[in-house]
Amino acid sequence: MDRNSKAIESAKKAVTAAASIAASAMLVRCLAKEFLPYELRGLFSLDALLARCSSRHTVVIEQMEGFSSNLAYDAVDTYLSTKISTSMKRLRVSKRDNEKKNITISLEQGEEMVDAYQGADFKWQLHSRDNQRGGGGGGGASSTEIRSFELSFHKAYKDMVFATYLPHILDRSEEIKAQDRMLKLYMNEGDYWNPINLQHPATFDTLAMDSELKRTVMDDLSRFVKRKDYYKKTGKAWKRGYLLHGPPGTGKSSLVAAMANYLKFDIYDLELTSVTWNSSLKRLLVGMSNKAILVVEDIDCSLDLQKREAEEDDSAAAAAGGGPGKSDEQVTLSGLLNFVDGLWSSCGEERIIVFTTNYKDRLDPALLRPGRMDMHVHMGYCGASAFRMLVSNYHDVEEHQLLEEVEGLIEEVEVTPAEVAEGLMRSDDVDVALKGLLELIQEKQKKKVQENATNITRAIVL
Repeated sequence: MDRNSKAIESAKKAVTAAASIAASAMLVRCLAKEFLPYELRGLFSLDALLARCSSRHTVVIEQMEGFSSNLAYDAVDTYLSTKISTSMKRLRVSKRDNEKKNITISLEQGEEMVDAYQGADFKWQLHSRDNQRGGGGGGGASSTEIRSFELSFHKAYKDMVFATYLPHILDRSEEIKAQDRMLKLYMNEGDYWNPINLQHPATFDTLAMDSELKRTVMDDLSRFVKRKDYYKKTGKAWKRGYLLHGPPGTGKSSLVAAMANYLKFDIYDLELTSVTWNSSLKRLLVGMSNKAILVVEDIDCSLDLQKREAEEDDSAAAAAGGGPGKSDEQVTLSGLLNFVDGLWSSCGEERIIVFTTNYKDRLDPALLRPGRMDMHVHMGYCGASAFRMLVSNYHDVEEHQLLEEVEGLIEEVEVTPAEVAEGLMRSDDVDVALKGLLELIQEKQKKKVQENATNITRAIVL
């Protein structure tokens, strides 16, 4: 009896103590709500205490930022899609219209992924929640799924996360998107650009041009895109000009397409004949994106700039004398030069300007100097290396008994890569194609000999 009484008494004391503690806790909670700011209340919660004791930190990246998409979420989603492991059991598959590849595989809710970066492990997990919105006008509530990524890591790597890891993800996602994005070809209409998809198949691997010249151009392009800090340090706009010159049919347009595919740059094809004013030229330049190639084809015949410049001088003289004259806003050589390397040329960065011409000697020397056209690329007649490349492209042949004979003639006769390509396309049989090409070049050689003989005869008569 005494033992039971003691047990009951102990239980009463325990209950009384627990009640007292609970009452005290309720009192403290009420006082905290009454007197502590909202921001400080979380410091006393159990979750907060456990979090402060944990060695792991967490970063949450929401899919939406207010009413706008969170670009950081999109970057993480793109980046993690390249880290998918075959051991994962739940994956998400999607397809977007502007992607070249068929499908994109990414994380699904609840699946975890560990990404190793600079010796540290970073754990990613995808979460989702329903965002309830009340329907207006008496309608029912609607639910929208909101996704978020959670990145967890050891607290020792907190500085690394914000200093290098997350910036690395942003940069890498841009590279991935650039590889998958469909390139655009823009044409000017009035003061605006209209795009279409660029699906030109030309690459440096298939381009028929001198191998050493090809390597020089590729190295120059690669060096250009890596020198942002260099251009900034030297006080120069981050742009570069290329003049492609040579006879028709030597592959100037194909080289431009190969440059775009190599750099993943859009092409802006500027038709100067449809631009009336210098001010329109400026608006077109401002409307270009970065990482782009601006092309003016056949610049020697796009506009009679010499005549335009003379007319501008006449207009200025007429205006000084009180005459009506012409508008000095008309596109002129000086306007084009300012477009290429004046103040307006610095409104964007990582841009390439390409002029093409069949007749370099017809261009004003002011267009050709370094700073405007930095690299002059001569696209000449077909040589041995270009011929071998064309045979490989069209017939997948590296060796043939007629190759050396054709090469010998090509070195003596002026024949363009376009003419060689046309000859090779006339038959799917490599023997027939090469024989036909050989006959074509021999015929050109005969005509050349006849022309030379005629010219000599005329010279003797005169």
